[in-house]
Amino acid sequence: MTERPHVLMQRRLNDILPDRAWPEGIYLDLFANSMAREAHALLESAYASGGGQVPGFENWWAALSQDAEYASDLCFPLRDQNGNLVAFAQCWTSAFVKDFAIHPARQRRGIGRSLLLHIFHIFQARGAETISLKVEVDNLRGVALYRSLGMSPDKTRC
Repeated sequence: MTERPHVLMQRRLNDILPDRAWPEGIYLDLFANSMAREAHALLESAYASGGGQVPGFENWWAALSQDAEYASDLCFPLRDQNGNLVAFAQCWTSAFVKDFAIHPARQRRGIGRSLLLHIFHIFQARGAETISLKVEVDNLRGVALYRSLGMSPDKTRC
């Protein structure tokens, strides 16, 4: 899989963060390894029209779950009131958001903003000074969301 041009974005976590209230009908679920296929399917769906890419399930899960920076408590599935997976984020222990996706039918409803704020709060509580992520340069909606939450390009590592 060829990596597309991207930019590394970063946010300092040393200030007071905005509230992380979930949109109505959305709740954070506890991730279990048995949810991996469902999470992968959401990533594929969300990335299908651009903005990211994910390898096939077997390669993705093997690389993810065996990585030294993997921790299941840094996987964040969001569900709606019917139990449908509407968003998923997976972070490395180094305060890096590795995968981040919102179901295409649920975008632009505040779910991504709330999930990122939740992640910021988690890493701030863990003592991280900054949080980072990669975003494809042509993912203009993603870049706009990240900028609106105080993230900016990391000029030292682009």
